[in-house]
Amino acid sequence: MDFDYSPRTKELRERLLSFMAEHVYPNEPALYAEIDEGGDRWKVLPKLEELKAVARDEGLWNLFLPESDAGAGLSNLEYAPLAEIMGRSHFAPEIFNCSAPDTGNMEVLVRYGSPEHKEKWLKPLLAGEIRSGFSMTEPAVASSDATNIQTEIRRDGDDYVINGRKWWTSGAGDPRCRILILMGKTDPDNPDRHRQQSMILVPLPHPGITTIRHLPVFGFDDAPHGHMEMTFDNVRVPASNILLGEGRGFEIAQGRLGPGRIHHCMRIIGVAERALERACRRLEDREAFGGPIARQSIWSERIAESRSLLDQARLLTLKAAYMMDTVGNKEARMEIAMIKVAAPKAACQVIDWAIQAFGGGGVTDHIMANAYAYARVCRIVDGPDEVHRNQMARLELRKYQNTDPARTGGSGDVYMV
Repeated sequence: MDFDYSPRTKELRERLLSFMAEHVYPNEPALYAEIDEGGDRWKVLPKLEELKAVARDEGLWNLFLPESDAGAGLSNLEYAPLAEIMGRSHFAPEIFNCSAPDTGNMEVLVRYGSPEHKEKWLKPLLAGEIRSGFSMTEPAVASSDATNIQTEIRRDGDDYVINGRKWWTSGAGDPRCRILILMGKTDPDNPDRHRQQSMILVPLPHPGITTIRHLPVFGFDDAPHGHMEMTFDNVRVPASNILLGEGRGFEIAQGRLGPGRIHHCMRIIGVAERALERACRRLEDREAFGGPIARQSIWSERIAESRSLLDQARLLTLKAAYMMDTVGNKEARMEIAMIKVAAPKAACQVIDWAIQAFGGGGVTDHIMANAYAYARVCRIVDGPDEVHRNQMARLELRKYQNTDPARTGGSGDVYMV
């Protein structure tokens, strides 16, 4: 298994690193200031649009997409280290048109959309002209078990009619959001609980959709992107908006979430790497009790442990990406579940120590506080830790059901001494 970066990835890494240094990091204060200007936080940011135009002109655009002429044609393994670099800034993924949920939604449209869907929605998303949202979880049920979803998608002639309540519809706060991918039930009585759900395209704005509120994450509103709670009241859309056909919602979800988990994990590793770098520089600059804080044994231990945690998470994520590329998402499901637990957990610990290194400044520093909020929420989004651990345990136990323990010394018998 060779994890050396391909020549194409090496070239793009260098270009991304240069772009981040020249355009992204220096403009972060201005971008945060633009969000706060004028009272309305749900707006297009001029500086962000300016940087997106530069990134597109330089060919650093849609790097995530392997299956379209509009993308860079990279494999999951090739894209993963680029996602880590983009993760180092809150704004970078959107600057390169590589931000969630647009990435996952574009992948869904590429793989499962009709020619009409691609013309109407995929093209403007790839061009960065519109944004999109993903509407799956619901406040009234435990959505960690997606079979619980209750939103109704009912066929009525040439249309489907949608009724339900969703929350954490990420991306819906952006004024440019023009399309939602919504998951609901078309066949609630199907004995196969995984064939009850479908995914459907819902255009915005729509008179039957009401935004109840935005949902803050540890006090951050994530404007102008946002995560919205929304009601769908007799929302009528053309029957042609169904994706792949009725009962295919889980199939689409698995195709969507596999690559997305690689992206999330590598971005969160990038977030934590930047936190560690900032903490190390801070610790070298500050003195207490007669010397640099970095030389105190507790901080030597934390720095070393942080390096180990992040390298372990990165290698595990690269392995999962490699397996997705070579044997497919289904065969890589153990590795995908492992990274979804390991990477956010490692990032939470590293960022927590970095905040501690900054002392009182750590809890007021926008970059550090935002990093911790993002890392913590990553333990819930795309399936909480508990769901992934349950799957990992089932897969591990299954390995020993039809094997001979005599071959491996793996008997569960107790040997008395």
